[in-house]
Amino acid sequence: MLAGASALLVLTAAPRPAQAFDLFGLFGSEPEPPTPSPSALPYSVRITGTDDSDVLQAVQDTSTLYRLRQEPPPDGEGLLRRAEADRAKLADLLSGYGYYQGTVAIRIDGASVGGQETASVGAAEAWRNRGLVPVRIAIDLGPLYHLRRIVVHDPAGRAFPEAVLPPRVTRVDEDVPARSATVLAREARIIDQFRSQGHPFAKVITRDPVVDDSTHVMDVTFTVDPGPVAGLGPVAVSGAPGIDPATIRSFIYAEPGDPYSPQAVAAIRRSVARIEGIGGVRVREGTALDADGDLPLFVTVTERERNLVGISARYSTVDGPGVRAYYANRNLFGGGETFRIDADIYYLGLGSDPFATQRKIAGIGTNGLGGRLSATYVQPALWGSRNDLLANAFVTREVQQSYLVDGGGASAAIRHRFSDTFSAQIGLDAQGGRSKDALGTVSYRLIGVPASVTYDSTNNLLDPTRGVRAIASLAAYPGAISSPGILVAKAQGSTYYSLDDESRYILAGRIGFGSVSGAPLGEIPDNFRFFAGGGGSVRGYPYRTLGPIGPYNLPIGGRSLLEASVEARIKVTDTIGVVPFFDAGTAFASALPDFEEKIRKSVGIGLRYYTGIGPIRADLAFPLDPYKGGHVRPAVLYLSLGQAF
Repeated sequence: MLAGASALLVLTAAPRPAQAFDLFGLFGSEPEPPTPSPSALPYSVRITGTDDSDVLQAVQDTSTLYRLRQEPPPDGEGLLRRAEADRAKLADLLSGYGYYQGTVAIRIDGASVGGQETASVGAAEAWRNRGLVPVRIAIDLGPLYHLRRIVVHDPAGRAFPEAVLPPRVTRVDEDVPARSATVLAREARIIDQFRSQGHPFAKVITRDPVVDDSTHVMDVTFTVDPGPVAGLGPVAVSGAPGIDPATIRSFIYAEPGDPYSPQAVAAIRRSVARIEGIGGVRVREGTALDADGDLPLFVTVTERERNLVGISARYSTVDGPGVRAYYANRNLFGGGETFRIDADIYYLGLGSDPFATQRKIAGIGTNGLGGRLSATYVQPALWGSRNDLLANAFVTREVQQSYLVDGGGASAAIRHRFSDTFSAQIGLDAQGGRSKDALGTVSYRLIGVPASVTYDSTNNLLDPTRGVRAIASLAAYPGAISSPGILVAKAQGSTYYSLDDESRYILAGRIGFGSVSGAPLGEIPDNFRFFAGGGGSVRGYPYRTLGPIGPYNLPIGGRSLLEASVEARIKVTDTIGVVPFFDAGTAFASALPDFEEKIRKSVGIGLRYYTGIGPIRADLAFPLDPYKGGHVRPAVLYLSLGQAF
């Protein structure tokens, strides 16, 4: 039978105190207990009766006796007060962890606090100046109760339609402990469901937990008032006096009257944070609807330091050692403009260079030094609009395993942001230089019109768990300027699908395509051709080696590219994950992929360590289609930050 009255449900959890990180005990362990003295009554505390690590930690965090054991009371009366305070708190704590028949007994020098053999002040005082008073906290957990059913109804006692509150929101799996944290999480999930449907003031009026002591289960009934449906109201912006408010407002895509949802509010926060000069963004919801039934929003931003200087060093088994430095101003003229200079230099000669001999025979002379110097300027929100100006200039000496390019160029484009997820841009691009590979030398001067569209609905840059990313570009370089002219098309898309609510199981897929047409392969500069293979392409094969092979057995790139990847990202714990993956792709000599050519494939297993800034990636790849002269190893290990795509 169910208990006649609602059972006590403790819906509080004691916060854990900050603890020092002690690796392998190198910095000390449990501090020594205070020594007996005439002015204090130190004691020792022993906690017994529980093998539930969560409960043990909570008892330690909640117990006054345990937390203040290094600060002994002056007398026995003070020790008894601590013990009596613990009795009620710890009993409630056990209920909060699902042990509704659990008991706590506290003994001082063998006598119970609050029991028949009540511990006395005199018994504690007998230990003064001669030893630690023995204190024992004995836990009897009893049976663990489980959550059986969740019921939700409105203030009139009516159930909500499934279209409003789907069964998945209230469904309870087997063997879910009836803990306070679990009930609170379910309550928050129910409220989030109503808020996602446009009810900003949805709230729980009553929470009625009832336990059945005979079967050790709990049923919880929530009475929910959804409140009114609202739209988004006017958005007030404050903070960051050094940045033009028109720039900030141009990154707010919500319009008054748009449907309210937490996702829409989060989108405002995310889009404003993309302004380089903005350091922090806080979006606060109003406490009442306005006269139009909309919810006012208040955006508060903070500025970053304007000037930024950085330098980094690296070593790659492909490129050898390298140094990169940059300078950036993130609010050049007060409108959120960014100006950045990047310098990168590397030395191929100290890397793993399997093509060095072939390159020398082919006459591609280089001392191994390569690098790039570039300057980038971005002016967001031209005249307060959603149009941005992007400009770039660069010079480069690109030293790769199979070619050398000396070149430079400049470009300018206008980007229009249709929304937080979709943008398009068009501009002018001019490039010139000299490219040398196994096919010969190409001197080029190209002036073209590149255009692109970008869509990104993913929820995280380095570790997306849902959404789609896609970018497509088309650049025409007419023959009147460059003889012959070329047309370069590129497209890449990836998608992420979570199989569970906690995003512990993710399916991720990627596909990439490229094509350059209008000229024979030998007349196209190497930096406009397509190469496959490597950590960001088909893992397991040497970097930029898949595709057509020219004289001296050197890769020469292709006029088209097709590659794809599939991953299953599985979290084993909150910080450790495994990722089985499959990659396929290659570059083709023709302007469109020729499926009669061999498409290289690989499989592998990855390990992820999840940090606050993103996952650290280790992938072990096994090529399935090794070929003679391709310098393909049986297995290749990749280490990097962030997911592969």
